[in-house]
Amino acid sequence: MIAYVKGILDTKADTFVVIDVQGIGYKVFMPSKSIEKLGELGDTVKVYTYYYVREDNISLYGFSCSEELRMFELLLSVSGVGAKSAITMLSEITPSSFALAIISDDISKLVKIPGVGKKTAARIILELKDKLKTESAIGTNEQVNDVVESDDNKNEAIAALQVLGYTKREVEKVFDKINIKNLELEEIIKQALKYLARN
Repeated sequence: MIAYVKGILDTKADTFVVIDVQGIGYKVFMPSKSIEKLGELGDTVKVYTYYYVREDNISLYGFSCSEELRMFELLLSVSGVGAKSAITMLSEITPSSFALAIISDDISKLVKIPGVGKKTAARIILELKDKLKTESAIGTNEQVNDVVESDDNKNEAIAALQVLGYTKREVEKVFDKINIKNLELEEIIKQALKYLARN
């Protein structure tokens, strides 16, 4: 398993990059938005990777942050969603918006993505919500037995960040550092991700 690739950015194309790691060029397929913000040719870059193996295809997919990688892995777990579809989705929606769409049943946000119809969007939400509930149930007791707070935005933000692979404890530690009282839900998630990415 290749967790990440760090090296010199040798080539940038519409759907992939080539990263030179000590004389070996790794071709890494990436979302277009991630490629845009990766850097200039000759820069040293670090890309989180997913080693994709099928009978007729062995490819390396890359992401600018661990949340994008988590979102890609979740999408691959949905029946009928392949790697190319998942990459297209990542090019059109941020991990925070995606997580918010899942926990708020917002099909309209997902159908704006090219190639995603109502049936696919509904299946993504249904399967990933079920997966999140299962992971919470088999996770730590503090996730299951926690007293529900009255702050709906906070609870929804916690649920959205759990979609992206963070534990409730990790998220609540970050919330101690952010003033979330007057923030919209998506802004709370974005602010939390900035802190979580530093750790």
